[in-house]
Amino acid sequence: MTEHTKIPLPGGEEPKESSLFERASGAFGFDPFKPAPIKGKLPEPEMKRAKVRQKVEAPEVLAVPAQPPHVQPPQAPAPAVPQTPLTTSSPIPVAYEAPVPAPIAPSEVVVQQDVGCVELSGPTFDVDREHLREQGLIVPEATAGALREEFRIVKRQLLGTARQKGTALSRRILVSSPHPGEGKTFCASNLAISMACERDGEVLLVDADFAKPSILSTFGLPKGPGLMDCLADESIKPEDLVLGTDIPGLWILPAGNQTNTDSEYLSSERTAEVLDRLTMGAPHRMVIFDSPPALAASPAAELAKHVGQTVLVARADVTGRNALEDAYRLLSGCSDVKLLLNATQFSPSGRNFGSYYGYGE
Repeated sequence: MTEHTKIPLPGGEEPKESSLFERASGAFGFDPFKPAPIKGKLPEPEMKRAKVRQKVEAPEVLAVPAQPPHVQPPQAPAPAVPQTPLTTSSPIPVAYEAPVPAPIAPSEVVVQQDVGCVELSGPTFDVDREHLREQGLIVPEATAGALREEFRIVKRQLLGTARQKGTALSRRILVSSPHPGEGKTFCASNLAISMACERDGEVLLVDADFAKPSILSTFGLPKGPGLMDCLADESIKPEDLVLGTDIPGLWILPAGNQTNTDSEYLSSERTAEVLDRLTMGAPHRMVIFDSPPALAASPAAELAKHVGQTVLVARADVTGRNALEDAYRLLSGCSDVKLLLNATQFSPSGRNFGSYYGYGE
């Protein structure tokens, strides 16, 4: 058998190294069965690219999937199955820090409890006008004079301060002096009579000199219980112990029975309650305290903590500077201390009140 590679090709061509099928295709014409040549390249299909989606956080919505329309409900009702309520996940609580309040500037406004207006309605006694004149005090019905004019100026400053501050504390006035015999009771009594002449106000003069009370004898009134009895017994109301006078607008509260513990009573909480009843709810009422001398007894320093104004009386040519400074420090519990010079005989400016009206008092 002849090897296929040695079979001569038509046309006398030398056989090439090829397969049997290739030679048969050339001899018998298999070329028509080849696919037609394609010009160019077929278009490549476009590749699908993934789109970038942005993640949008939306609130979680819980919904119950709807039942397909073609599914019919069962004929018999299904047994009730307890359903667990659907809850959404709540955010983790964050620790809350309370804001720190801003510091508040100090203020002179005093917040006090309102106990209502306490009316003064004690028994009324007549005051001997001649007895007042003998002691050198102001006689309400007398004509204008130097003494009346002097205390008009003093009371205007005290009333102006009380109206400006507008508090019950500012309507309480303490009258004291460094030593005995410098005129504190004289000034307190005249100041009370002068303020009682105001058309739209009233004055309560309180004898707070428990060791040596003198207000009742000054006005010629009978002795009786007073402020100290009210401080010692909580069942006693101070307005029940007030004495009225025939001087319109002037009321007097006696000192009461003497005790060896007057300073301790004054430093108790009962004192604030009693004094509040005398001033709260009564903006037309002024309360004047005739206290012991500041350098002779301690009650003056205790009372100074419960008043809004203090009048420190100094006697001309008698009271020393060191005594005034020491008394001022003891009465510093009151934020407003005023100095009143008593018994002056000389005025550098030639001041002579009362002479203009032709009165020689």
